[in-house]
Amino acid sequence: MPARAKINWNLDITGQREDGYHLLDSLMQPLALCDYLYIKKDDQLTLEIGGAKQLAADDSNLVMKAARALQQYAGITQGAKMYLEKNIPMGAGLGGGSADAAAALRGLCNLWDLEIEEEELMTIGLSLGADVPFCLLDEPARAQGIGEILTPIPCKKTFPLILIQPCAALTTKEVFTAWHQGEALSSDMGKCMQALAEGNLSLLSAHAKNGLEQVSIPMRPEIDTARQALLNHGAVMARMTGSGSVVFGAFTDEKAARQAHKALLNQYKTCILTETAL
Repeated sequence: MPARAKINWNLDITGQREDGYHLLDSLMQPLALCDYLYIKKDDQLTLEIGGAKQLAADDSNLVMKAARALQQYAGITQGAKMYLEKNIPMGAGLGGGSADAAAALRGLCNLWDLEIEEEELMTIGLSLGADVPFCLLDEPARAQGIGEILTPIPCKKTFPLILIQPCAALTTKEVFTAWHQGEALSSDMGKCMQALAEGNLSLLSAHAKNGLEQVSIPMRPEIDTARQALLNHGAVMARMTGSGSVVFGAFTDEKAARQAHKALLNQYKTCILTETAL
């Protein structure tokens, strides 16, 4: 099962619920970059991980949480032997853990022959994380609420991307605490949706904001340095994705993206060439 990374083209914070969850309005798109989850039937439920030594393979892992939640929902005790191949950087704002959870839900439904309605699967996914419903949808969409209100957006083209992780991750709590103390930025969502649908990168860049970027930069100035480096190397648009710490640069020309990637590899340890996906 492929588990595709995502980017937030823009990210507006529109409020906060009484339970503490923040309300968002964002345009999100999956990427070609993905983890892979391999599963087969087994008596026990187990997980092994390759490519991320620091990631626990116990019940604290989102893949295991997804599997346990599915077992409980369906009232079954069937097991599975799972192997997760990690390629998506962690603490990046790329939704790697959520994508892995979504892949587990999809894959195990198939493996265990479960007939679960899409809406029910989305509800299970939301209980695991705000980005899981989008990862289950797995197509460009506007995400609202805490991530559960999804409106697919048909796109006309894909774009080459360079992903740079210039610094250690900030915690979500740190970023949102700073957001409450700072000045809120917001996107022109109508223009952003039009730009994404038309594949107009310049228009998208002009009207898309990440409300968490400006509050993250004072704590991690490397984020802005990486953003400027991407623009200097030909990116039409460069933004932090999610709550960071990855910055993406979007290009209209594949050759230019490859040249920029070659140059930036000398500056950044984590520098990935990929593309958006439909």
